[in-house]
Amino acid sequence: MGMTFTLIMITIMLALTACGTAAPAPGTDAPKTGGAESGKAADSTLDAIKKRGKLVAGVKFDTKLFGLKDPGTGKVEGFDIDLAKALAKQILGDETKLELKEVTSKTRIPMLNNGDIDMIIATMTITEERKKEVEFSDVYFKAGQSLLVKKGSAIKSVADVKKGVKVLAVKGSTSTTNIRAKAPEATVLEFENYQEAFTALKAGQGDTLTTDNAILYGMVKQDPNYEVVGGTFTDEPYGMAIKKGDTTYTAYVNDFLKSIKASGQYDKLYEQWIGEKPSK
Repeated sequence: MGMTFTLIMITIMLALTACGTAAPAPGTDAPKTGGAESGKAADSTLDAIKKRGKLVAGVKFDTKLFGLKDPGTGKVEGFDIDLAKALAKQILGDETKLELKEVTSKTRIPMLNNGDIDMIIATMTITEERKKEVEFSDVYFKAGQSLLVKKGSAIKSVADVKKGVKVLAVKGSTSTTNIRAKAPEATVLEFENYQEAFTALKAGQGDTLTTDNAILYGMVKQDPNYEVVGGTFTDEPYGMAIKKGDTTYTAYVNDFLKSIKASGQYDKLYEQWIGEKPSK
């Protein structure tokens, strides 16, 4: 009796085990672990844009020449904006199928990672640290960090940025990190965006404002009482940023940049906004 009972229990246990690990039916794949998305590649940003019928680009609203919003009309204009329009036209056949969302140096990567925007086109310098967080396109603009001062200032170059000098910069920008390394004894005051920093400079809250020369030239156009001095002391190559891992869309954007350079459209936009031909 004892032997029979034991055999019955073993048989039941084997049956239960088989139920829990049933082999897949012929022609089907074994079950995946780790959630519903496991084993399935996420859709590229390009697919999402086409399904939505609109490109959502993160751009600056405070950077003359690249992305500046007119407070009267609400229109945003600049080199970055026109590149976004050209990209929307290539993807969707219509440059108006574009939504522009404001980003700052501090908010742009979080907004990209949260899915609030499809990409960043916002005077963003390509760095090794940022490459850990985003995919970058090829370089679409070559800039370099410089200094903006009121005409007649004793500051002529970064060598003059010493102890007692107040430097204005923008939070989350490479410019802030660079100036602290180049002029460690100076006081650095950080602002949310470039217009706030420029307003502070004009109000006498600092002695110089530092960021990429291309952005500073836009400020000079706003107020010719200021000038860019000292040349450049860094290389700041701008790239379009795409969500980390999305190599499909990154390759598409690189092909787009190649095509508008080959057609002459890039040179035309560059001259329109920057006022000179791009360096080769």
